[in-house]
Amino acid sequence: NPFNPRTTIRLRVGPVERRVSLRIHDVSGRLVRTLLADEAVLGTRDVLWDGTDDHGRAVASGTYFSRLEAGAENLTRKMLLVR
Repeated sequence: NPFNPRTTIRLRVGPVERRVSLRIHDVSGRLVRTLLADEAVLGTRDVLWDGTDDHGRAVASGTYFSRLEAGAENLTRKMLLVR
């Protein structure tokens, strides 16, 4: 799944609406970017990450993790950014 310069993260939430948070972390667990923060989601939504941090600065090439929290459920996926 290497990407450059952006990637789309597809969320599927259902069958009932949930409060969802989607955050990007680096390999040491530090928060890099918050893409969704406690937003109500039902169904499918595409969220774009452009390889920048919360301050708009481009992050370095490397491994990152997307962490989705939807109610009591958590899902983490690995991503590889190649510049």
